[in-house]
Amino acid sequence: MTPPDAWADLPFFRQDWPAIRDRLAGCDWLPGPARIFAALAATPPERARVVILGQDPYPTPGHANGLAFSVAPGIAPPRSLANIFAELRDDLGGAPATGDLSHWAEQGVLLLNTSLTVPPGQAGAHAGWGWDRLARQAIARAQTHGPLAFLLWGAQARKTVAGLPRDEDLVIATAHPSPLSARRGFFGSRPFSRVNEWLAARGRPPIDWTT
Repeated sequence: MTPPDAWADLPFFRQDWPAIRDRLAGCDWLPGPARIFAALAATPPERARVVILGQDPYPTPGHANGLAFSVAPGIAPPRSLANIFAELRDDLGGAPATGDLSHWAEQGVLLLNTSLTVPPGQAGAHAGWGWDRLARQAIARAQTHGPLAFLLWGAQARKTVAGLPRDEDLVIATAHPSPLSARRGFFGSRPFSRVNEWLAARGRPPIDWTT
């Protein structure tokens, strides 16, 4: 459970991680040691262009793969991800063939949860452990490499990044894509095309969201 080198000097890993690591010892938790820092490993700070914040990993064993909203290959998309794909189809005419969003992460989409661990079947149980400090520090580090596009889906994401977005960043804040709230502003928000338009205006390549 060693943090990726590109992020290892964040204060979190010196000040908070040892206590969290000790609390995890001997417990059953997801996504497991091999995937706990998968989002940071997949998207180094200098490559981050877009930030999508989730809450915590999927609590169903076998689903979470360490990337926010993503599931392990071969797993049917959970309802929130199915709604994300529905909006993506309406926005850009297509969606990935599977729920594994590694391809997004490889292009600079930081798919970070505000809590990186969860006990099986107990969504939100580690939300008060201090993981949110890592999310804020990671985003602030990525910002040192240039403007970011923020897709803030739901109140928790907005709260976590409060005060971080700058004038040069793009912020698209809507309801969460969960079945309980997607129709309150997530559907119809066209976040994917809006991010690509913003990137193009700055001479940067678009994200391939659909394959």
